Amino acid sequence: MSIASDVIRGHTDAVILAQLMLGDSYGYQINRAIELRTGGEYELKEATLYTAFRRLEQMGCITSYWGDESTGARRRYYSITPMGQQVYYAMLAEWDASKRLLETLIRPGQTS
Repeated sequence: MSIASDVIRGHTDAVILAQLMLGDSYGYQINRAIELRTGGEYELKEATLYTAFRRLEQMGCITSYWGDESTGARRRYYSITPMGQQVYYAMLAEWDASKRLLETLIRPGQTS
C-alpha cells in the first residue's frame, strides 16, 4: 500500500530535520535514506526537497556548506542547528498529539 503524498506533504520539514538529527547529509543521501526507510513507498521530489532546504535555512533551522571534492562531486551538505533541533522536537510533539487525535476521530468507540 502506497501512502498518498498529501498525507506526508505537511510534514516534509519534520522528515528532513529527523534525517539531519542523525548527522550532516546532502540532498541525494537524505532522499535515498527516506526511500530506504520506507521500503520504497515514499520519495521526496527533488524540487520539494530543495525548496524545504531553502525554507529551513531561512528559518535558521539548518545551515549548509560545501563538502570536500576529494570524495567525488562537490556536494552541498546540510546540518541541523540548535534552533532546528528545538523545532524538530516541537514538530515531533505536534505529530504525536495529531496522531492521537486522528486515532480518536478515525476509530470512534475504541480507546488507544
